[in-house]
Amino acid sequence: MMLSASLSLVSFMACAQGAVPAAAPLSPGFRFVEKSGEELFANVCQGCHMPDARGAAGAGTYPSLAGNRNLASSGYPLTVVVNGQRGMPAFGAMMSDDQVAAVVNYLRTHFGNAFEDAVTADDVKTVRR
Repeated sequence: MMLSASLSLVSFMACAQGAVPAAAPLSPGFRFVEKSGEELFANVCQGCHMPDARGAAGAGTYPSLAGNRNLASSGYPLTVVVNGQRGMPAFGAMMSDDQVAAVVNYLRTHFGNAFEDAVTADDVKTVRR
């Protein structure tokens, strides 16, 4: 009992002193407010795909986006982000065309991916049809 109380006190003091990093603010409401691909990845994608985009396994399996050859064809990640696939939810209703393009372009140019043919909001419109 004494050890438990001591650990709780240490944990409380660490939080009070700012030792625990602040979480990124979440988007209020149904639609995401983040604009850049980096912000969208940090607040939407990395919860499952991890901060390094290498994926995870546990209660579910979240594929690695790092060095992922499936991202070579820009239509694939656009379709998956807009419509979802298997366990991944569809984010199309929660993101604008510009946001979808931003996060897909970010994924395709980071984490060991070097696909330089950027997608546009018009490309997203095509996927939504």
